[in-house]
Amino acid sequence: MEKKRIVIKIGSSSLTNNKGELDYEKFHDHVAAIAALKKAGHEVILVSSGAVAAGFRKLGYPSRPITLKGKQAAAAVGQSILIQAYADEFAKYNETSAQILLTRSDFNDKQRYRNAYETLTELLERSIIPIINENDTVSVAELTFGDNDMLSALVSGLVHADQLIILTDVNGLYTANPLTNADAVRIDRIEKITEEMLLFATGSGSKVGTGGMQSKLAAANHAINTGVGVFIGTGSGHTKLIEILENNGDGTYFERNEKYVPTNKQWVKLSKSSGKIFIDEGAVQALQYGGKSLLPAGVYAYEGQFDKGDVVEVYDRHTCIGRGEILYSSAELEHAMGKRTTELMHYPIEVIHRNQWVKI
Repeated sequence: MEKKRIVIKIGSSSLTNNKGELDYEKFHDHVAAIAALKKAGHEVILVSSGAVAAGFRKLGYPSRPITLKGKQAAAAVGQSILIQAYADEFAKYNETSAQILLTRSDFNDKQRYRNAYETLTELLERSIIPIINENDTVSVAELTFGDNDMLSALVSGLVHADQLIILTDVNGLYTANPLTNADAVRIDRIEKITEEMLLFATGSGSKVGTGGMQSKLAAANHAINTGVGVFIGTGSGHTKLIEILENNGDGTYFERNEKYVPTNKQWVKLSKSSGKIFIDEGAVQALQYGGKSLLPAGVYAYEGQFDKGDVVEVYDRHTCIGRGEILYSSAELEHAMGKRTTELMHYPIEVIHRNQWVKI
């Protein structure tokens, strides 16, 4: 089997017992499987839930806390327990792990996004296993991933992984909820995720985790659209991950798109928009179908205040057709829009370069 870059997401339900504490039998099983994958020559990044589940008992909570401060305090205690357990267990297989905590804003900021990519790449080149979790202790509601499913998808795209494996307590996507409908049938392979699938993939099989099948489908949709294959399902034993790579996993496989999305374009897609620009029909044709950059002559209006290097949305009249990293500030664009580049000797040639443009 050829060497692959694999991102593995392990949810809380796959790490804890019915009391919400770390289940060391499950834990050992996961680590043994990851060690077997490494021994087979693959690169592995682990996105692991479990910090809150591992820590809330230490704070005296009888069950998983529901308040923000309770969750963040539990995560502060539990993250150290979780990462130490991983370090000790991986050491038994002569593997070294590293902890990385991310927030949603790390994917919005261009420099931090690049730094995350470079750090992960360096760790993989040195055969280290990065263990990633959301930085729950400092995250706020509007800047969270919602659950680690989407975090794992974003990481998969960032590092151009070959495969994202989401391990959960349900063995794949069904035509109905298998916990409540005995007639539910599993879908073994999916080429495209539809709105209909997102509608019926509701509910979660665990009281400990935060992500149901719907969030996993949303994560899978993001991953496959950045060129990453996805598996959602379950398994046991030290060979389970290798079996999944060999298409023998107990779950659902999602086909990836043919082309990877460059890292810089992923950042453009994820980043918060700082404004809007409106372009004429000729510029729409050049951007959408001609593979061209956007020039000042094609812009006739803008909204908002933005700086060079910000991300803006691009509109064809009332319809947003994409977004890109702008090479003009709003003040500069005020002077340059509608003019030919020969009239703008001291300004950039492009308003948005085609390499920094993403269609919607």
